[in-house]
Amino acid sequence: MKKATVETAYGKVRGTTKNGVHSFKGIPYGGPTNGPNRFMPPTPPTPWSGVKETIRYGQACWQPSYGLIRPDFHGGGGIDSMGEDCLVLNVWTRGLNDNGKRPVMVWFHGGGFITGSGNELPYYDGASLAETYDVVVVSVNHRLGVYGYLHLGELCGERYAGSGNAGILDLLASLEWVRDHSALFGGDPGKVMIFGESGGGAKVSVLMAMPAAKGLFHRAVVQSGPCLRVLTVEEATRNAKGFLDLVRVSPERIDDLHKFRTDVLNNAWLHYTRGGNIPGGDQTTPVLDGINIPVHPFDPVAAQTASRVPLIIGTNKDEMTLFLSINMADGQSMEYDEPSMRSTILKRVRRWTNGQILKARLEDLIATYRRRMPKATPSDLLIAITSDQTRVGSIRLAERKQAGGKAPVYMYLFTWESPVSRGRLKSAHTFEIPYVFNNVDSSIRLVGHSPERFKLAANMSKAWAAFARTGNSNHKGIPKWPKYTTEKRSTMLFNNESIVENDPGKVERKAWDGII
Repeated sequence: MKKATVETAYGKVRGTTKNGVHSFKGIPYGGPTNGPNRFMPPTPPTPWSGVKETIRYGQACWQPSYGLIRPDFHGGGGIDSMGEDCLVLNVWTRGLNDNGKRPVMVWFHGGGFITGSGNELPYYDGASLAETYDVVVVSVNHRLGVYGYLHLGELCGERYAGSGNAGILDLLASLEWVRDHSALFGGDPGKVMIFGESGGGAKVSVLMAMPAAKGLFHRAVVQSGPCLRVLTVEEATRNAKGFLDLVRVSPERIDDLHKFRTDVLNNAWLHYTRGGNIPGGDQTTPVLDGINIPVHPFDPVAAQTASRVPLIIGTNKDEMTLFLSINMADGQSMEYDEPSMRSTILKRVRRWTNGQILKARLEDLIATYRRRMPKATPSDLLIAITSDQTRVGSIRLAERKQAGGKAPVYMYLFTWESPVSRGRLKSAHTFEIPYVFNNVDSSIRLVGHSPERFKLAANMSKAWAAFARTGNSNHKGIPKWPKYTTEKRSTMLFNNESIVENDPGKVERKAWDGII
């Protein structure tokens, strides 16, 4: 395997070359984030002398040991190492210092704002996209959980004004690194596309609302991760106070929190949040601090900074089967009776309505789906309703985005069903990712052995690459993909044979009016 060297602004990095693709793993884009820098905005990397070997992925942020990783069908994956100093990124490209002006596709991993890394899943590898479509692919690690989103500004003063958004400021710093360095890797800093799935999609949504991110990216893709609102200062401050009370650190002695061992701080946060679900129903997310994030990303309208950015947004038909299966042993079914189906739907829908949903509306919602699915079991209804919850959130985002500016929006629905777990998971959350990355060969356990997998992978990955290059997702391999409008609601249904439908699931969509 050959070696390739690039001189960045902070020092030389040496990666590897295989099949014409240069890969660099674990490049620092920020400085240390522990000790006195804990909870602070990111700093530039510390320059180094000599050549830094960037042939192995860097560490991920400290996080829970659980996640959405099911090795039985994801084909392995997971976190290799964790640490607090995690501001590293990975690059795949066919050209170095060649004035290639390739579009740059920057991937933000899933896992909400509490888990994940840029190499957590085997099909996050960007070599195939880089080789097939001559693009530059970048994936990013950043601060998560307590390290990235503990809002101390109201309790501890101006020094901590950005602490509740440290993790999203890391992503901003990674995009500044891309702006300053992408040309060295054959990329065009004027053609940067950010894309992400689940929590990664939420990160894309939030970045679209940040004035400081304007001009750092030029297209965006949100896969199964619409984020309409972030935490308010009041919500975030309540959470921070509860956490400080738990660890017995007063605001006057906040410096003590900088001295906590990394694993101790992480375990205390997990204890307080019960693994991520904060008491009261709040999620670990960025904060509407009025400085870095001045408005909610897409509520009640789209942030003005989102108006000029072309967007692809969509979801998978059966999102919720993955979440319901996480603790399911092989051979066990996802069976719910009527009461447990209702309580589960109510619990999940309340997260999207700030707790304000009447049980009568829930009954109306269930009744609508039951009329549309007369033979459905309670489990079938649970999957359909909670999966559409994410889809309707994406529709709301698309509606507000389209109303706020002329930049095009393209809507999709991933309907391909995986053979994994005897077909029970169908079109689950995360299952589109190997197709987007054109990495179906590294995910046989998920996608199976059908030769059709290559066609679907080509169609999806080429659409994403075309969008990165031009801001238009159309190409000859798929039907004409019209822009999304509230009049027609044209939606690309990605499957072995992809088709376009206008307003699929119209009746179900309308049943959500007033809920999300």
